[in-house]
Amino acid sequence: MSPQRSNRAELINGTLRCLERLPPERITARVIAEESGANIASITYHFGSKDALVTEAAIAGLDRWLTEVAAALAGVDARSPADRFRLAGQAVEATRLRHAGLARSYLAALARGRHDERIRATLAEGFRRARPEVAGLLGLGADRTGNDAAGLVLALFHGLMIQVLLAPDLAVDEPYASAAYARLRTLLPEDGKPEPAQ
Repeated sequence: MSPQRSNRAELINGTLRCLERLPPERITARVIAEESGANIASITYHFGSKDALVTEAAIAGLDRWLTEVAAALAGVDARSPADRFRLAGQAVEATRLRHAGLARSYLAALARGRHDERIRATLAEGFRRARPEVAGLLGLGADRTGNDAAGLVLALFHGLMIQVLLAPDLAVDEPYASAAYARLRTLLPEDGKPEPAQ
């Protein structure tokens, strides 16, 4: 008898619970199946492999984290993109420790993606979906430039997430973050237009 389709969401949710409390090396297919209340064979049936499931769960977790940040900004629609960016950074920092296990597993998925086409495609699709969401959240616009700006914001988020996983003292918290962003603005052209190709 084939595993039921409803097990897919249960497997992702069970994996997310594992990511919250276990180091990546202890998250086995058997542990996930037990946590999810699913048959171990349903992992292969729905995802192809345990690593592919962990990757999808990590992306689902990042999506939920973005939803938390959006909820924190729900009452500040009239503020400028700069204000929204600063407040989003504060919301991320306030929830960072709770999502440390998710961040570790996401980093492991990035490493596996180099050798696994399915995982690489899942990660890339996660970025394609997140860019317009981040652009909308920060008021960056729905055009190509807004999407590109969201890509840079995600690069900043992921880069800092990796650094803080390595050493918590590398976190950039307020008021240092605001000063650092102001310094970065000095690197950008005044008119905000792309430089002509050489």
